[in-house]
Amino acid sequence: MGDTATIAYCGPAAVPGDLLTRWNFDPLLMAALAALAIVIASGRVANARAGWASLLLMATIFISPLCALSSALFSARVLHHVLLIAAVAPLLALAFPARRFPSPPLAALVSLHTVILWVWHMPAPYGWGLASVPAYWLMQASLLVSAWLLWRAIFVSTAQPGAALVALAATIGQMGLLAALIVFAPRPLYAVHFASTAAWGMNPLADQQLAGLLMWVPASLPYLGVGLWLVWSSLRPVEPTA
Repeated sequence: MGDTATIAYCGPAAVPGDLLTRWNFDPLLMAALAALAIVIASGRVANARAGWASLLLMATIFISPLCALSSALFSARVLHHVLLIAAVAPLLALAFPARRFPSPPLAALVSLHTVILWVWHMPAPYGWGLASVPAYWLMQASLLVSAWLLWRAIFVSTAQPGAALVALAATIGQMGLLAALIVFAPRPLYAVHFASTAAWGMNPLADQQLAGLLMWVPASLPYLGVGLWLVWSSLRPVEPTA
């Protein structure tokens, strides 16, 4: 269990000498992204720019060498998750708001996303999520779908921003708490899955602390940005109708 053989997707851990050659051209992944590109190009999205931006970010996460780097460093894996839930998910919510389908209450969606995020970052479920390709994609899909549902409900609630602001604050709070637990853990919790940190000039505990900081600060910025936008929008004077 001391090597990276437990990581089923993205391949063996990247090392500095081969990182730039480690692109992932999984045929099923490429087909899924191509299908998404066709849908966006067809105009069947509410916001094409958001759709293309989400596609570019998903290619960065799953095709670029970041995928192989996330097999080597827990911090890269957390960056992967942060991009998925705090960047790809809101962009998809803008592109695919699915207005024909009712949105569950914001409180329920915050709770659902919190449970999914915390469970997948517990050492045992985290290890299980890396042990097989189906488990890996279950991890990715559940994180993305729960985040998309939450962002969709937040954007729908812009006319009444109070609930959306509470949801954003609660999400920032739970992510910050999880990040703090990761940063201040007295020992490495995920080192069994990442035995190549030394190649990148870090020990497992330093890698884990960097991962927690990424979840603590950069991950909160999109939520803070949307929250500030909601506050600013609510303070703008309403233009009188002619």
